[in-house]
Amino acid sequence: ATAAGPEPAQGGAMMRWERVCVHDFGAVLPPVELSSAAIEEQLRPVYERLKLPAGRLELMTGIGARRLWEPGTRPSDGAAAAGRLALDRSGVPAEAIGCLLFTSVSRDMMEPATAAFVHRSLGLPDSCLLFDISNACLGFLDGMVMLANMLELGQVQAGLVVAGETAEDLVRSTLAHLRTDTSLTRKSIKPLFASLTIGSGAVAVVLSRQDVADSGHRLIGGACRANTRYNDLCQGGQNAEQGTLMSTDSEQLLEKGIDTAARCWQEFQQVLGWAAVDIDRFFCHQVGRAHAQRLFSTLALDPARNFETLPYLGNVGSVSAPITMALGIEQGALAPGQRAALLGIGSGINSLMLGIDW
Repeated sequence: ATAAGPEPAQGGAMMRWERVCVHDFGAVLPPVELSSAAIEEQLRPVYERLKLPAGRLELMTGIGARRLWEPGTRPSDGAAAAGRLALDRSGVPAEAIGCLLFTSVSRDMMEPATAAFVHRSLGLPDSCLLFDISNACLGFLDGMVMLANMLELGQVQAGLVVAGETAEDLVRSTLAHLRTDTSLTRKSIKPLFASLTIGSGAVAVVLSRQDVADSGHRLIGGACRANTRYNDLCQGGQNAEQGTLMSTDSEQLLEKGIDTAARCWQEFQQVLGWAAVDIDRFFCHQVGRAHAQRLFSTLALDPARNFETLPYLGNVGSVSAPITMALGIEQGALAPGQRAALLGIGSGINSLMLGIDW
């Protein structure tokens, strides 16, 4: 294990773990592919009225397509499928799971916790602690932190973090709003475009204590930073008339998010004692091409070490960074003995970064 670096800044969270193993991920891609070209075809009258160039959506974001579930699919459905896959791959039996955390922005309903539906679907033991964690696009990484703390303390022996994002209502409501609101201008339409980058997906990971089930892969530590002065830059919700809508100041969110991530990155290096050259692969929350380029430039990281799923998955909310790591592992982008960093930025604004010895 790498020796811990200096203590974090006063009041900061000290995230270091000595006994936490990361087992296999489970990643589930929805069956429906929606291309950016198909979205623009639905918006052709809007594009013509506002004189917007075709191809603008993919050109601005780097997203060629995103995935969506079949109608009627609930967040717990995808999360349970991913959780089942992660458990099967890990070899950790369902009866050994002492904690289940559901971490998506999307939820089945207000009450009960969506984790309850995943728990039932997976047949986890009655003794399993279960609850939802919600923190925009950082929920899954927060879930890993919470579970790692319980494992380190010996409160549970193994646990499961799951997420299932369902973007269908947001995409559908945004398209309907864009088509019907004739008062929209080239300027006022901009906060709505970020919603068209969102996609669906599901991911899960099993964590355990090293002395219970040693996978050879360890969660080492992490760092976080909050910048909530800018919690108004990306806000969304539901209403009875228009469904789910989100408004995003993309330019300001990019600037303030990268600034927050830069401060988090400095703390991350101090806590773990890692430098950028020590990390073989980066798996990031993915918003758009400009976001990734700005992040790696600001943090002085090698973009060749960044594994991306953005062009074909888009922004999958809390699923984005972990499903990118899951697919990277499946495709051989991360080998045993290498180091990985999960770099998360979420609206709020929050940043959370985790280091893994794979």
